[in-house]
Amino acid sequence: MSPLTVFMALMGLTFVVLIVAMRPSESEKALQQRLRTIEHASTGAVDEATDILRQEALSDIPWLNDLMEQVPILRRLQHLLTQAESTWTVGTLVSGSLVLAVLATWLASYRAPTFLLALLVGVAVGAIPFAYLFFKRWSRLRRFEELLPDTIDLMARALRAGHTITSSIEMVASEGSEPVASEFRRVFEEQNFGLPLREAMLNLADRVPIPDVQFLVTAILVQKETGGNLAEVLDKAAAVIRERFRLRGQLRVYTAQGRLTGWILAGLPFFMFVLLNIVNPNYERILLTDPVGQKLIYVGIGLMVLGGWVIRKVIDIKV
Repeated sequence: MSPLTVFMALMGLTFVVLIVAMRPSESEKALQQRLRTIEHASTGAVDEATDILRQEALSDIPWLNDLMEQVPILRRLQHLLTQAESTWTVGTLVSGSLVLAVLATWLASYRAPTFLLALLVGVAVGAIPFAYLFFKRWSRLRRFEELLPDTIDLMARALRAGHTITSSIEMVASEGSEPVASEFRRVFEEQNFGLPLREAMLNLADRVPIPDVQFLVTAILVQKETGGNLAEVLDKAAAVIRERFRLRGQLRVYTAQGRLTGWILAGLPFFMFVLLNIVNPNYERILLTDPVGQKLIYVGIGLMVLGGWVIRKVIDIKV
Protein backbone atom coordinates (compact mmCIF):
# COMPACT_ATOMS: atom_id res chain seq x y z
CA MET A 1 0.00 0.00 0.00
CA SER A 2 1.48 3.35 -1.04
CA PRO A 3 2.27 6.06 1.55
CA LEU A 4 -0.10 8.46 -0.26
CA THR A 5 -3.01 6.05 0.19
CA VAL A 6 -2.23 5.60 3.87
CA PHE A 7 -2.03 9.38 4.30
CA MET A 8 -5.38 9.96 2.56
CA ALA A 9 -7.05 7.23 4.63
CA LEU A 10 -5.72 8.63 7.92
CA MET A 11 -6.68 12.18 6.92
CA GLY A 12 -10.23 11.11 6.09
CA LEU A 13 -10.54 9.18 9.35
CA THR A 14 -9.21 12.15 11.34
CA PHE A 15 -11.67 14.48 9.62
CA VAL A 16 -14.62 12.26 10.52
CA VAL A 17 -13.46 11.88 14.14
CA LEU A 18 -13.15 15.68 14.48
CA ILE A 19 -16.65 16.20 13.08
CA VAL A 20 -18.13 13.71 15.54
CA ALA A 21 -16.15 15.12 18.48
CA MET A 22 -17.07 18.77 17.76
CA ARG A 23 -20.77 18.05 17.27
CA PRO A 24 -22.86 19.89 19.90
CA SER A 25 -24.80 17.79 22.36
CA GLU A 26 -28.59 17.71 22.55
CA SER A 27 -28.60 19.94 25.65
CA GLU A 28 -26.35 22.50 23.95
CA LYS A 29 -28.57 22.61 20.88
CA ALA A 30 -31.69 22.98 23.04
CA LEU A 31 -30.03 25.81 24.99
CA GLN A 32 -29.04 27.62 21.78
CA GLN A 33 -32.57 27.29 20.43
CA ARG A 34 -34.00 28.65 23.69
CA LEU A 35 -31.63 31.63 23.64
CA ARG A 36 -32.58 32.45 20.04
CA THR A 37 -36.27 32.29 20.94
CA ILE A 38 -35.78 34.64 23.92
CA GLU A 39 -33.75 37.04 21.75
CA HIS A 40 -36.44 37.18 19.05
CA ALA A 41 -39.18 37.65 21.64
CA SER A 42 -37.33 40.52 23.36
CA THR A 43 -36.55 42.40 20.15
CA GLY A 44 -39.90 41.72 18.48
CA ALA A 45 -38.14 40.47 15.37
CA VAL A 46 -39.82 37.90 13.15
CA ASP A 47 -37.73 35.26 11.51
CA GLU A 48 -38.93 35.07 7.91
CA ALA A 49 -37.38 31.66 7.51
CA THR A 50 -39.55 30.21 10.26
CA ASP A 51 -41.78 27.44 9.01
CA ILE A 52 -44.53 25.58 10.87
CA LEU A 53 -43.66 22.43 8.95
CA ARG A 54 -41.07 20.10 10.42
CA GLN A 55 -37.79 20.26 8.53
CA GLU A 56 -35.75 17.07 8.41
CA ALA A 57 -32.07 17.95 8.81
CA LEU A 58 -29.53 16.02 6.77
CA SER A 59 -26.87 16.56 9.43
CA ASP A 60 -26.66 17.78 13.02
CA ILE A 61 -23.90 20.21 12.01
CA PRO A 62 -25.49 23.39 10.58
CA TRP A 63 -22.85 24.29 7.97
CA LEU A 64 -22.59 20.68 6.82
CA ASN A 65 -26.38 20.46 6.61
CA ASP A 66 -26.47 23.59 4.40
CA LEU A 67 -23.80 22.06 2.16
CA MET A 68 -25.59 18.72 1.89
CA GLU A 69 -28.88 20.44 1.04
CA GLN A 70 -27.31 21.39 -2.30
CA VAL A 71 -26.89 17.73 -3.34
CA PRO A 72 -30.19 16.23 -4.61
CA ILE A 73 -29.16 12.59 -4.11
CA LEU A 74 -28.70 13.18 -0.37
CA ARG A 75 -32.34 14.18 -0.10
CA ARG A 76 -33.22 10.79 -1.60
CA LEU A 77 -31.13 9.18 1.14
CA GLN A 78 -33.23 11.08 3.67
CA HIS A 79 -36.30 9.58 2.02
CA LEU A 80 -34.76 6.11 2.46
CA LEU A 81 -34.10 6.77 6.15
CA THR A 82 -37.70 7.90 6.63
CA GLN A 83 -39.09 4.81 4.94
CA ALA A 84 -36.82 2.57 7.02
CA GLU A 85 -37.93 4.45 10.18
CA SER A 86 -34.31 4.99 11.15
CA THR A 87 -33.06 7.56 13.65
CA TRP A 88 -29.88 8.13 11.67
CA THR A 89 -29.20 11.31 9.76
CA VAL A 90 -27.82 11.43 6.24
CA GLY A 91 -24.57 12.81 7.61
CA THR A 92 -24.23 9.88 10.01
CA LEU A 93 -24.97 7.40 7.23
CA VAL A 94 -22.51 8.89 4.74
CA SER A 95 -19.69 9.45 7.26
CA GLY A 96 -20.12 5.96 8.75
CA SER A 97 -20.04 4.34 5.32
CA LEU A 98 -16.91 6.29 4.36
CA VAL A 99 -15.15 5.27 7.58
CA LEU A 100 -16.02 1.61 7.01
CA ALA A 101 -14.90 1.78 3.38
CA VAL A 102 -11.56 3.44 4.24
CA LEU A 103 -10.79 1.03 7.09
CA ALA A 104 -11.75 -2.03 5.03
CA THR A 105 -9.65 -0.86 2.08
CA TRP A 106 -6.69 -0.24 4.37
CA LEU A 107 -6.95 -3.66 6.03
CA ALA A 108 -7.55 -5.50 2.76
CA SER A 109 -4.53 -3.87 1.14
CA TYR A 110 -2.26 -6.03 3.31
CA ARG A 111 -3.63 -9.23 1.73
CA ALA A 112 -4.94 -8.17 -1.66
CA PRO A 113 -2.37 -8.26 -4.48
CA THR A 114 -3.67 -5.06 -6.11
CA PHE A 115 -5.20 -1.87 -4.81
CA LEU A 116 -8.26 -2.41 -7.04
CA LEU A 117 -9.20 -5.61 -5.22
CA ALA A 118 -8.71 -3.88 -1.87
CA LEU A 119 -10.90 -1.03 -3.09
CA LEU A 120 -13.63 -3.49 -4.10
CA VAL A 121 -13.54 -4.97 -0.61
CA GLY A 122 -13.78 -1.47 0.88
CA VAL A 123 -16.77 -0.57 -1.30
CA ALA A 124 -18.53 -3.80 -0.31
CA VAL A 125 -17.97 -3.15 3.40
CA GLY A 126 -18.96 0.52 3.04
CA ALA A 127 -22.25 -0.56 1.47
CA ILE A 128 -23.25 -2.57 4.56
CA PRO A 129 -25.16 0.35 6.22
CA PHE A 130 -27.10 0.92 2.98
CA ALA A 131 -27.90 -2.78 2.71
CA TYR A 132 -29.13 -2.75 6.32
CA LEU A 133 -31.41 0.22 5.61
CA PHE A 134 -32.82 -1.37 2.46
CA PHE A 135 -33.53 -4.58 4.39
CA LYS A 136 -35.17 -2.63 7.22
CA ARG A 137 -37.22 -0.66 4.68
CA TRP A 138 -38.30 -3.88 2.95
CA SER A 139 -39.31 -5.49 6.26
CA ARG A 140 -41.30 -2.43 7.33
CA LEU A 141 -43.15 -2.14 4.01
CA ARG A 142 -43.91 -5.85 4.02
CA ARG A 143 -45.34 -5.60 7.53
CA PHE A 144 -47.39 -2.59 6.43
CA GLU A 145 -48.74 -4.56 3.48
CA GLU A 146 -49.76 -7.45 5.71
CA LEU A 147 -51.72 -5.18 8.07
CA LEU A 148 -53.32 -3.01 5.38
CA PRO A 149 -56.42 -5.20 4.68
CA ASP A 150 -57.38 -5.22 8.38
CA THR A 151 -56.78 -1.47 8.47
CA ILE A 152 -59.13 -0.93 5.52
CA ASP A 153 -61.77 -3.10 7.22
CA LEU A 154 -61.48 -0.95 10.34
CA MET A 155 -61.97 2.22 8.28
CA ALA A 156 -64.99 0.70 6.49
CA ARG A 157 -66.63 -0.25 9.80
CA ALA A 158 -66.01 3.25 11.16
CA LEU A 159 -67.63 4.79 8.09
CA ARG A 160 -70.68 2.54 8.45
CA ALA A 161 -70.96 3.60 12.10
CA GLY A 162 -71.31 7.23 10.98
CA HIS A 163 -67.74 8.49 11.35
CA THR A 164 -66.12 10.76 8.80
CA ILE A 165 -63.05 9.75 6.81
CA THR A 166 -60.91 11.94 9.10
CA SER A 167 -62.31 10.23 12.20
CA SER A 168 -61.68 6.81 10.67
CA ILE A 169 -58.06 7.77 10.02
CA GLU A 170 -57.74 8.89 13.65
CA MET A 171 -59.24 5.58 14.75
CA VAL A 172 -56.62 3.65 12.76
CA ALA A 173 -53.89 5.84 14.25
CA SER A 174 -55.03 5.08 17.81
CA GLU A 175 -56.09 1.43 17.49
CA GLY A 176 -53.95 0.10 14.64
CA SER A 177 -50.67 -1.79 14.84
CA GLU A 178 -47.27 -0.53 13.84
CA PRO A 179 -46.15 0.60 11.32
CA VAL A 180 -49.67 1.36 10.02
CA ALA A 181 -50.62 3.37 13.11
CA SER A 182 -47.67 5.73 12.90
CA GLU A 183 -48.20 6.46 9.19
CA PHE A 184 -51.92 7.16 9.61
CA ARG A 185 -51.17 9.22 12.70
CA ARG A 186 -48.93 11.38 10.56
CA VAL A 187 -51.75 11.77 8.00
CA PHE A 188 -54.13 12.83 10.78
CA GLU A 189 -51.61 15.30 12.23
CA GLU A 190 -50.97 16.84 8.81
CA GLN A 191 -54.69 17.44 8.45
CA ASN A 192 -54.85 19.02 11.89
CA PHE A 193 -52.15 21.45 10.83
CA GLY A 194 -54.26 22.52 7.86
CA LEU A 195 -52.96 20.35 5.05
CA PRO A 196 -55.77 19.24 2.68
CA LEU A 197 -56.78 15.60 2.74
CA ARG A 198 -55.57 15.13 -0.83
CA GLU A 199 -52.06 16.32 0.01
CA ALA A 200 -51.91 14.27 3.20
CA MET A 201 -52.97 11.09 1.41
CA LEU A 202 -50.53 11.71 -1.45
CA ASN A 203 -47.77 12.13 1.14
CA LEU A 204 -48.78 8.75 2.59
CA ALA A 205 -48.49 7.14 -0.85
CA ASP A 206 -45.05 8.74 -1.25
CA ARG A 207 -43.79 7.51 2.13
CA VAL A 208 -45.17 4.00 1.62
CA PRO A 209 -44.48 3.19 -2.06
CA ILE A 210 -46.48 -0.03 -2.42
CA PRO A 211 -49.34 -0.57 -4.93
CA ASP A 212 -51.91 -1.45 -2.25
CA VAL A 213 -51.49 1.93 -0.56
CA GLN A 214 -51.87 3.64 -3.92
CA PHE A 215 -55.13 1.72 -4.43
CA LEU A 216 -56.40 2.94 -1.04
CA VAL A 217 -55.36 6.55 -1.66
CA THR A 218 -56.94 6.55 -5.12
CA ALA A 219 -60.21 5.12 -3.78
CA ILE A 220 -60.45 7.74 -1.03
CA LEU A 221 -59.61 10.68 -3.28
CA VAL A 222 -61.95 9.59 -6.08
CA GLN A 223 -64.81 9.11 -3.63
CA LYS A 224 -64.19 12.52 -2.08
CA GLU A 225 -64.39 14.22 -5.49
CA THR A 226 -67.22 12.22 -7.07
CA GLY A 227 -69.15 10.85 -4.07
CA GLY A 228 -70.43 7.33 -3.54
CA ASN A 229 -70.38 4.62 -0.91
CA LEU A 230 -66.80 4.71 0.36
CA ALA A 231 -67.36 1.83 2.79
CA GLU A 232 -68.30 -0.49 -0.05
CA VAL A 233 -65.32 0.68 -2.10
CA LEU A 234 -63.00 -0.02 0.82
CA ASP A 235 -64.46 -3.51 1.27
CA LYS A 236 -63.73 -4.33 -2.36
CA ALA A 237 -60.24 -2.83 -2.08
CA ALA A 238 -59.52 -4.98 0.99
CA ALA A 239 -60.72 -8.10 -0.86
CA VAL A 240 -58.47 -7.32 -3.85
CA ILE A 241 -55.46 -6.69 -1.59
CA ARG A 242 -55.99 -9.99 0.24
CA GLU A 243 -56.24 -11.86 -3.06
CA ARG A 244 -53.05 -10.22 -4.36
CA PHE A 245 -51.27 -11.07 -1.13
CA ARG A 246 -52.39 -14.72 -1.41
CA LEU A 247 -51.19 -14.95 -5.02
CA ARG A 248 -47.87 -13.37 -4.08
CA GLY A 249 -47.42 -15.97 -1.34
CA GLN A 250 -48.03 -18.78 -3.83
CA LEU A 251 -45.52 -17.26 -6.26
CA ARG A 252 -42.91 -17.06 -3.50
CA VAL A 253 -43.42 -20.77 -2.88
CA TYR A 254 -43.09 -21.58 -6.59
CA THR A 255 -39.95 -19.44 -7.00
CA ALA A 256 -38.29 -20.56 -3.74
CA GLN A 257 -36.01 -22.98 -5.58
CA GLY A 258 -34.83 -20.28 -7.97
CA ARG A 259 -34.13 -17.82 -5.14
CA LEU A 260 -32.29 -20.46 -3.12
CA THR A 261 -30.23 -21.40 -6.19
CA GLY A 262 -29.28 -17.77 -6.68
CA TRP A 263 -28.12 -17.36 -3.08
CA ILE A 264 -26.09 -20.59 -3.22
CA LEU A 265 -24.43 -19.70 -6.51
CA ALA A 266 -23.61 -16.23 -5.23
CA GLY A 267 -22.16 -17.31 -1.89
CA LEU A 268 -20.46 -20.61 -2.79
CA PRO A 269 -17.37 -19.12 -4.53
CA PHE A 270 -16.59 -16.84 -1.58
CA PHE A 271 -17.19 -19.65 0.93
CA MET A 272 -14.89 -22.01 -0.96
CA PHE A 273 -12.25 -19.30 -1.35
CA VAL A 274 -12.14 -18.69 2.42
CA LEU A 275 -12.22 -22.40 3.21
CA LEU A 276 -9.39 -23.30 0.81
CA ASN A 277 -7.39 -20.33 2.02
CA ILE A 278 -7.65 -21.64 5.58
CA VAL A 279 -6.78 -25.23 4.66
CA ASN A 280 -3.94 -24.41 2.26
CA PRO A 281 -2.96 -20.71 2.00
CA ASN A 282 -0.55 -21.37 -0.90
CA TYR A 283 -3.17 -23.10 -3.06
CA GLU A 284 -4.82 -19.87 -4.28
CA ARG A 285 -1.78 -17.61 -4.23
CA ILE A 286 -1.19 -17.91 -7.96
CA LEU A 287 -4.75 -16.74 -8.60
CA LEU A 288 -4.12 -13.58 -6.60
CA THR A 289 -0.58 -12.82 -7.76
CA ASP A 290 -0.67 -13.76 -11.44
CA PRO A 291 -2.03 -10.99 -13.76
CA VAL A 292 -4.19 -13.49 -15.63
CA GLY A 293 -5.66 -14.72 -12.35
CA GLN A 294 -6.48 -11.17 -11.30
CA LYS A 295 -8.30 -10.56 -14.58
CA LEU A 296 -10.22 -13.79 -14.08
CA ILE A 297 -11.32 -12.55 -10.66
CA TYR A 298 -12.66 -9.32 -12.16
CA VAL A 299 -14.47 -11.21 -14.90
CA GLY A 300 -15.89 -13.70 -12.41
CA ILE A 301 -17.27 -10.95 -10.14
CA GLY A 302 -18.83 -9.21 -13.13
CA LEU A 303 -20.46 -12.42 -14.37
CA MET A 304 -21.77 -13.18 -10.87
CA VAL A 305 -23.41 -9.74 -10.68
CA LEU A 306 -24.91 -10.24 -14.14
CA GLY A 307 -26.18 -13.72 -13.23
CA GLY A 308 -27.76 -12.47 -10.01
CA TRP A 309 -29.54 -9.71 -11.92
CA VAL A 310 -30.87 -12.20 -14.50
CA ILE A 311 -32.10 -14.62 -11.81
CA ARG A 312 -33.85 -11.76 -10.01
CA LYS A 313 -35.60 -10.71 -13.21
CA VAL A 314 -36.75 -14.26 -13.85
CA ILE A 315 -38.29 -14.81 -10.41
CA ASP A 316 -39.64 -11.26 -9.96
CA ILE A 317 -43.23 -11.78 -11.16
CA LYS A 318 -45.57 -8.83 -10.80
CA VAL A 319 -49.02 -9.51 -9.38
